[in-house]
Amino acid sequence: MTTASPRDLLVLHAVRILGFAGAAAVARRFGLDPAETLEELHDVEARGWVTHAGFAGLEGWSLTTSGRAENERLLAAELHRVGGAPEVTAVYRDFLPLNGRLQRACTDWQLRPVPGDRLAANDHTNTDWDAAVLEELAVVGQGLAPLAERLGNFLSRLQGYDERFAAALRRARAGERGWVDRTDVDSCHRVWFELHEDLIATLGIDRRSAA
Repeated sequence: MTTASPRDLLVLHAVRILGFAGAAAVARRFGLDPAETLEELHDVEARGWVTHAGFAGLEGWSLTTSGRAENERLLAAELHRVGGAPEVTAVYRDFLPLNGRLQRACTDWQLRPVPGDRLAANDHTNTDWDAAVLEELAVVGQGLAPLAERLGNFLSRLQGYDERFAAALRRARAGERGWVDRTDVDSCHRVWFELHEDLIATLGIDRRSAA
């Protein structure tokens, strides 16, 4: 039976996995009430766990060092409470080979080596090349589906990554190329990055040492 996480954990965790985001995006990440989310953000700002900043026309919230530590403390307590550590650890081990394939596919989407230039940008004129990358992403998505199901059996906040990845891939296959790797939409790459961050945060792994 899956467990729903409390709002205070979800707000702090949404800031963690989004990196830098406005209050509306933080609320949207886990389907929270926008007004309650903003109130929670101000509460945790007073505790020194998040900070608000604006620059170049953008504004948003990000975690402080102490906020990151508090997020990991809450996640560890939750994981212990639901008894999910062995399974989430096993999922992470199974995730890593797929992570390597995803990274290679995104690189191939951005670069297409030509004679004399191994780092030539992919101009997307070679339809066979792009089709092969999209097929590789489909294989990655197929591998993700059972992992997402296993994660969702413990915590509802870990559900949906496979559905978001599949939705992004459908748009990419329909010709919207940015849905492979853009960072400002819910692309395959963005969904995958969030999942990776979610797993290492949940397990207390340092991303610098993570594969």
